[in-house]
Amino acid sequence: MKNPLLIDFPHEFHTERLFLRAPLPGDGKVIYDAINASLPELTTWMTFTTRNQGIEEAELSVREAHILFLKREDLRFHIFRRDNRTFIGSAGLHQIDWNARKFEVGYWIDTRYSGNGYMTEAVEGLTVFAFYALTANRLEMKIDTENTKSRAIPERLGFTLEGILHKNTVGNLANDLRDTCIYAKVRD
Repeated sequence: MKNPLLIDFPHEFHTERLFLRAPLPGDGKVIYDAINASLPELTTWMTFTTRNQGIEEAELSVREAHILFLKREDLRFHIFRRDNRTFIGSAGLHQIDWNARKFEVGYWIDTRYSGNGYMTEAVEGLTVFAFYALTANRLEMKIDTENTKSRAIPERLGFTLEGILHKNTVGNLANDLRDTCIYAKVRD
């Protein structure tokens, strides 16, 4: 297999209403603001929100994500509206297996912009990007069974629910055992 560092692909792309690009130094402030505006919703599902981050920590996370992107180890994209370049969330390809061309899709949205179909559009764009620019063979999404808003996205986009892993993770807030849905889409 070719060394992933030698795999060329775009670091940005757009959909009808959105612009997605790799994290860049200087993005920390908009990430910080979006997370803080969305804490009540995100804290239930996203472990990174439980670490009381300041702006400096958010910027450090962005710079680390930038390095991981360049090293082809994790492909996080920041999502902006095309019309005014407002940051609205993040979607990425994680747990990468370059040999199998398998990627795990993850995402979160600033709750001030939820309910407008932005994340569905972003994930659909990321799916097309993965299959065409990265020649993915398999995309997976692992979502808590009770996270109905997040589960609606793969269901709208034609991902298959392959199964449910019972009591396989610990909840973010209650420290209880949680179940996880495994959704997948494979290359035809």
